[in-house]
Amino acid sequence: MMKRSHLYTVLAIVAVLIGMAGLSGYSVTLYRLFCQVTGAGGTTQRASVAPDARGRVITVLFDTTTAPNLPWRFVPLQRRVRLRLGEETIAYFEAENLSGQDIVGHAAFNVTPEKTGLYFKKIQCFCFDEQLLHAHQKVAMPVTFFVDPQLAADPNTEEVEEITLAYTFFRSVRPQQGRDLTRLNVGQSPAVRGEALFSAQCAGCHALAETKIGPRLGGVYGRHAGSLAGYPYSQGLRRAQIIWDSTSLNTWLAGPGDMVAGAAMPMRVGDAADRAAIIAYLRTLPGNP
Repeated sequence: MMKRSHLYTVLAIVAVLIGMAGLSGYSVTLYRLFCQVTGAGGTTQRASVAPDARGRVITVLFDTTTAPNLPWRFVPLQRRVRLRLGEETIAYFEAENLSGQDIVGHAAFNVTPEKTGLYFKKIQCFCFDEQLLHAHQKVAMPVTFFVDPQLAADPNTEEVEEITLAYTFFRSVRPQQGRDLTRLNVGQSPAVRGEALFSAQCAGCHALAETKIGPRLGGVYGRHAGSLAGYPYSQGLRRAQIIWDSTSLNTWLAGPGDMVAGAAMPMRVGDAADRAAIIAYLRTLPGNP
C-alpha cells in the first residue's frame, strides 16, 4: 500500500515537471501573444485602416538603436511628428549596412509610456518582417501608423501628450526569412524618393502652400532667395542675390550657414544623393518656371 502511494506521488511530481517544462517552452510565445492583445510592455498593435482624424493633437517622438553585433547605421529621418488622434501618418527610418556582407536584421519595438501600447496602431511597418540589407546598401523604410482616439477616453492615458516609438535592430536568428530591402528603392524615381525625404526631413518646418517655421516651398525652384513677402528672412539671405536652382539648392542644403553667413536655417542634409532627390522633388512642384 505504501509503495503504491509513493508511486502516485512520483507520477504526480513527474506530471508537474512535464507541465512546467511545456509551459517554459511556450512561455515566450504566450507572453508575446499576451502583449500583442493587451499592449503590455508598450507593445504596439496592428490595424488595417485608420479612423478619421479627430480630437486633440499629440506628439510622437522616435528613438533607434542597433545591437552591438549588427554593423548597421539605423536612424529616424525625423525627430518627431505631430498628429491628431486617428490620423494616419507615415514616418521614415534609414538603415545602412556598414559591412561588406549581406545581413538580415529584425527590429524589436515598443512605445513609452507603456500604457499607450494598446492605442498605438501600425498599418505597415518594416518591423513586421525579417529584413535583408545588402553590403553597403542604404534604404529609407516607412512605418504607417495612427494613435487610436480611444486613448483620450481612457482615464489612464487621457493626459498623454507625447509618445516615444523606439526600435532596436538585431541580427536575425531566421536569416532565411529575410525580405530584400531593395524592394523599397526599386522603381523609384529620384523625385519620388525625394518626396519621401522631404516629408521626413523638411516637412516639420516647411509646407508647400503655406508658411510654417520656414517659408513655403511650392514654386521655390527658379525663385529669388529671400523674396517671399512677409517672411522674416535673415539679412544675409535677402542680400545674397541667389536664384534657387540645382546648384544653389545643393550648396544650401549641404550647409546653409556655410553658404550665407547668418542664415537662420539650422538643418543640413549631409548625404549628396539625398540632396539630389529632394531637389528633384522640388523641381516637380507647381509654380516652378
